[in-house]
Amino acid sequence: MPGTDVEAVADAGADGRALFRLLSWFSPNYPIGAFSCSHGLESAVDAGIVSDPASLETWIRDVTRRGVGRVETVLLAEAWRAADAGDFPALHAVADLAAAWRPTAELAVEGDTQGDAFLAVAEAAWPSPSLFTFTTGRGDRPTPHPVAVGVVAAAHRIPLPPTATAFLFGFATGLVSVGVRLGIIGQTGGQRVIAALEPEIAATAAVALATPLDEAGAATPVVDWCSMRHETQYTRLFRS
Repeated sequence: MPGTDVEAVADAGADGRALFRLLSWFSPNYPIGAFSCSHGLESAVDAGIVSDPASLETWIRDVTRRGVGRVETVLLAEAWRAADAGDFPALHAVADLAAAWRPTAELAVEGDTQGDAFLAVAEAAWPSPSLFTFTTGRGDRPTPHPVAVGVVAAAHRIPLPPTATAFLFGFATGLVSVGVRLGIIGQTGGQRVIAALEPEIAATAAVALATPLDEAGAATPVVDWCSMRHETQYTRLFRS
């Protein structure tokens, strides 16, 4: 085609494929069971800690910035880098660390079931030799969600920064969906919360990508307490 920059067209095609796959992997239609998890939020609502749009936004902001959101993005980045380098021993070590890191039984189930499902669906719809090598070597050990995302993204040459942002976006919007289903916020109000969280998600992704693994940590004890409390909550809609 006269006047066409072939490299620019190729780059645009690669960017388009990356965007398409990230949108697919973090769509509510991607079947990993995220709809059944509240990450302790249902217990926070039951206890009156979260009761309106403002407190919901504060909860999600804190768990994203200071809790699981940031730590799991650090783990995702480490998994992506190991997978990108073909360092499978390091990759399995990151997966084992991620599996050991969770503070409660329900959060462990949440992370493991979503991670294993993420890998299984990716292998079925977007197969890759490196995915097969990883899952075969994993055996019966679980693969937590952030590690699964890092492995799949690296296998398909999806750049790390947009992957990290998409992961955090999926995490935060999932909690907004929980708030909607629990009746503390409406659909439009939920979108307002998502809009307000946009700079938080971008900033947290950037910080996580620059954080060494041995400096990762969470400071959200109320989230952990709510998760433990949820295990014996009398009535509940969610499994975590």
